[in-house]
Amino acid sequence: MPKNRDLCQYADMELGLTIAAVISGAFIGSVLGFIGAGGAMVSVPIFLYIFDFTPVAATTASLAVVFLSAVSGLAPKIKSKDILIKEGAIIWALGLLTNIGFGLVVTQIPEQIILIGFSIVLIAAAYSMLKSPILSLPEKRMPTWALVLLSLVIGSITGLFGIGGGFLAIPVLVLFFNTPQNKAAGTSLLIIALNCLTALLAKFSVWEQINWSYPLIIAVAGVLTAQATSRLALRTPTVHLKQGFAFLLIALAGFTIFTQVI
Repeated sequence: MPKNRDLCQYADMELGLTIAAVISGAFIGSVLGFIGAGGAMVSVPIFLYIFDFTPVAATTASLAVVFLSAVSGLAPKIKSKDILIKEGAIIWALGLLTNIGFGLVVTQIPEQIILIGFSIVLIAAAYSMLKSPILSLPEKRMPTWALVLLSLVIGSITGLFGIGGGFLAIPVLVLFFNTPQNKAAGTSLLIIALNCLTALLAKFSVWEQINWSYPLIIAVAGVLTAQATSRLALRTPTVHLKQGFAFLLIALAGFTIFTQVI
């Protein structure tokens, strides 16, 4: 009888986590569909606090989820020619040094440092979403020094925190280099896909520590939801959604820092 009871409890727990994975994927997909970025920033806390992943496992699983989500959104952007392929590939290539480097050594970094650093990135992302956009200006070429710096920073946060870097690439391209919003978003999606795949491969030593069934469920639910909500986003004002999401990121960052210093 005790064995049967344990089996029932295990089955109930598995069912509960499966349902949580579907709901989590739908939430992540909604964020991606309506806002166009931020999937990794909520998927990492979901893996940490709902599925009890370690920080390294959470950032690694997040890379897989975000990679699949980004790839699913690339096709329509390619058809509409809203991707600066050359610039995106250069940013990815220049960031390989920090992306792969941090991806290989991240297991040696104390978990507290990773979580506090991740929280700082969340606050920076929230600021970029709350900042008012500037008026459209003529498109201009990005200086070489800025391109290298942007690439290294994006590669660093991808390798360390499992974040694709779209929240950084889009405002930099739009605000500082006057890239049209649609091209910035499409190019960012390409950068995210390439960076996440690279960092995921660099963390191959962590793969065996992860129960991949939940990230897979989250990824599938996220992709399907993102496809649906992206169509709704065309007819839905997203200003207040971005502001609300920004405050959610600040709350997540505050909670994470609080749990690490108390």
